[in-house]
Amino acid sequence: ASGAAGSSGADSRNPAVTKVLGGTGVGTVVHMGVIATPRQAGNRSVMKDINVIGTMQLLGACQRVDSVRQVVVKSPAAVYGSGPRDPALITEDSSPRHPPTSGWAKDSLEVEEYVRGFARRRPDVGVATLRFANIVGPGMRTGMTSYLMMPIVPTVLGFDPRLQFVHEEDALEVTRRVVLQRTTGTLHVAGDGALLLSPALGPPRAPRVP
Repeated sequence: ASGAAGSSGADSRNPAVTKVLGGTGVGTVVHMGVIATPRQAGNRSVMKDINVIGTMQLLGACQRVDSVRQVVVKSPAAVYGSGPRDPALITEDSSPRHPPTSGWAKDSLEVEEYVRGFARRRPDVGVATLRFANIVGPGMRTGMTSYLMMPIVPTVLGFDPRLQFVHEEDALEVTRRVVLQRTTGTLHVAGDGALLLSPALGPPRAPRVP
């Protein structure tokens, strides 16, 4: 959910969010409410409503509240899409060669467009967009973690894709530092280097005994 520094989380789709922000004199808003799978929301329609409409309403509220001086927004590295001619190293200045056309990655592209529009309308506000690699850890349940935890993990014959991860505790620490240091701009958040899928899966797993 979206949250204001120093207060509890709030539903960004609630029209009362403007009153909440204005009434508490919030200076920093951290928006982590872009969800990755329809199951988290109930269905794809609700998922898009939370991701895109929720972000639009939250940024609209931030624009109207004079006390807001910093906005931090979560986004995924998936906004770059995936294609066979993509470079091995993608920087914050890179443009997507194969933009995603569906799902939460497309939602995230729309979210980032709203964030850029907000930054233009409120140049007095410091804005940071954090593009996270796949977040993993004991508390994470995503499509990627579910895939890696399958008893038998399906792969594409002859293809060993590169993967990048960031631990959930590191993701929180980066977010904390960005808030405290008032960092602005678009930032990649990932562990050093890349890992091929085959070593990530480890040695073949023995079948489970009932």
